[in-house]
Amino acid sequence: MKGKYNEERKYSAGLDIASYEVDSQFRLKPASFMDMAQEIAYLAATEMGFGYDDLQEKGVVWVLSRMNLKFLRLPLWRESVVLTTWHKGPHGPFFIRDFKMISATGEVLVLGTSSWVMMDITSRRLCRAEDMIPDDTSCKDDAIAVPAGKVMMPKGIEPEIVGTHEVRYSDVDIVGHTNNARYVVWSMDTIDYNELKNTPVRELTINFNHETRPGEAVQLCKAVQRAEEHASYYIDGRSGDRQVFCVKIDI
Repeated sequence: MKGKYNEERKYSAGLDIASYEVDSQFRLKPASFMDMAQEIAYLAATEMGFGYDDLQEKGVVWVLSRMNLKFLRLPLWRESVVLTTWHKGPHGPFFIRDFKMISATGEVLVLGTSSWVMMDITSRRLCRAEDMIPDDTSCKDDAIAVPAGKVMMPKGIEPEIVGTHEVRYSDVDIVGHTNNARYVVWSMDTIDYNELKNTPVRELTINFNHETRPGEAVQLCKAVQRAEEHASYYIDGRSGDRQVFCVKIDI
């Protein structure tokens, strides 16, 4: 993936949807979009001077905290798309980065917004991103106007324990903890295959609350709310007494 900035401070890259990024219906998997979003975010930040290598020299790293994705139409295998990202500057304790994926004809396929924090590598404490990110690098346009919100298990529904996942080699990213997209993979695997096969994901919101590392066991719990032809799945991951993540998947 290689892109470039335009005069609006938006970074875009052209992509062709690969076979390993789609499901049995040839549709882009939500976790595959998250992988793309993470990569283009790294590239865009690097071009602006606050990417992974730049921050390593300062002893800090970007950490994804929340994400909301709206899938208007999941692109298909071999389809050509353009993925665009831009950062909108600070919002409370977070830095906001938005995403938009369009088809070759300009059809809007996916909209996303993400909330990031900057963490000290040694102390694992949060630090002030505003001191390192020039304001003149931001773009105030919205892919999604409201930042990703907090996700909680619904009240009045007893969650079902659906399994435990031990963090393994394939789960771990360059920072040494579980990659954000893997939590979505684990979560979607708790939903009936035929339901996901027949009904594509419409929206996904996820909170990343604590990092996990190799060998750590994460217990997965699930609750579902149904309304007519749609369903909302809530999946909660816990390690000991800590909530690792919580995701809402609307289909």
